[in-house]
Amino acid sequence: MKQTITKNFLLVVLALAVVFAFAMKATVFQQSTPASAPPAAAPPNPAFAGYWFAGKAELNHYRLQQAQYGVLNPGEAVLIFVTEDFRTDKQVKAETDESRDKAIPVLKTNMSKKFVTGIYDYSLFTSVFTPINNPSFPNTLKVSTSAQEWCGHSYLQANYRNNGYEISGKSYFEKEVDEAYTIDKVWFEDELWNRIRLNPDKLPTGEVRLVPGTMTARLRHTTLEPLLAKTKVDAYEGVLYPGKLLRAYTIQYPTDDRTLMIVFESTFPHKIVGWEETYRSKDALLTSRAVLTKTIQNDYWKHNAPADSTLRAELMK
Repeated sequence: MKQTITKNFLLVVLALAVVFAFAMKATVFQQSTPASAPPAAAPPNPAFAGYWFAGKAELNHYRLQQAQYGVLNPGEAVLIFVTEDFRTDKQVKAETDESRDKAIPVLKTNMSKKFVTGIYDYSLFTSVFTPINNPSFPNTLKVSTSAQEWCGHSYLQANYRNNGYEISGKSYFEKEVDEAYTIDKVWFEDELWNRIRLNPDKLPTGEVRLVPGTMTARLRHTTLEPLLAKTKVDAYEGVLYPGKLLRAYTIQYPTDDRTLMIVFESTFPHKIVGWEETYRSKDALLTSRAVLTKTIQNDYWKHNAPADSTLRAELMK
């Protein structure tokens, strides 16, 4: 009798152990494959790191002719490229040690255009933040543009969230006074300047959907929306732009009657030597054009004293 009780007790314990193991998914056959860690960003090659992570920005000055009000207006443009740590949660530059664990390296474009129309002037500024070779963050995270002229000013911003872009805007114009909408996850025309600098061989070609440039959208008072574009990369055969072994990246919007061509050096660091943008302004089909005049590398944020004006004179000449 005692042996029977002991034997049954052991069988009951074994059965309970098997049931518990299945309930907890503890058997060899039930254990799921551990979730793989997010892919890490590949380290940059030495040439890229030596140029872009040396603690300086690349500053480029251009002679500009900008279409507005049916004519070409003289002005100047500046393109600034610099790397920085960018928070992916708040989508802003990381400025404290505590926030850098939430940040990734990005390449930032700052583009400035200033031109005069008759008695008054325009000032346009765009910033674009594109992660550097990061599989976990392949999309540009943020684009922002501001415009100032004597009638008033406006602001436009796109943030990458929830597998799309949230657009917000404010303006002194009535129809643009308070904008808030979402668009699909597509390439921005504004990020292509960064993409050229990162790796022009990976530029989108053929028929693609693009969000047209935000500066042009503000000048033309159009809503940001993806449009079909025809894109290609060719050797540049003209003589208007400085440099050697130049290539031209052309973006044509058939439904918008607008074309942008960005001319850049085929060799690293793929400096952008100019661009042309053609569209209708009033009743005239005009081509805006920017031609590079000077490039310097400088940690400009450290040079804000009156004596540093010599550096500005060197860039703007």
